[in-house]
Amino acid sequence: MLKIEVLGPGCPKCQMLEKNVRAAVEEMEIEAEVTKVSDIKEIASRGVLMTPGLVVDGKVVSSGHLLSVIQVKNRLEGHAT
Repeated sequence: MLKIEVLGPGCPKCQMLEKNVRAAVEEMEIEAEVTKVSDIKEIASRGVLMTPGLVVDGKVVSSGHLLSVIQVKNRLEGHAT
């Protein structure tokens, strides 16, 4: 099961990224735990200086960009096995 984290303080872009991540997971039919991280100190400790951030299995795969569903799927493909 993939562990996917959406990093951001709850701004509209962060909320949209979470929505896109959940849609991508559903479309790909993969098992994943999707969580939100909104604590600024925790986000910074991951090396993400611009939100939204996307972390897959502990690795930052995007920072500062609102990814579309297709872009999220591209980021997840290498991790979903």
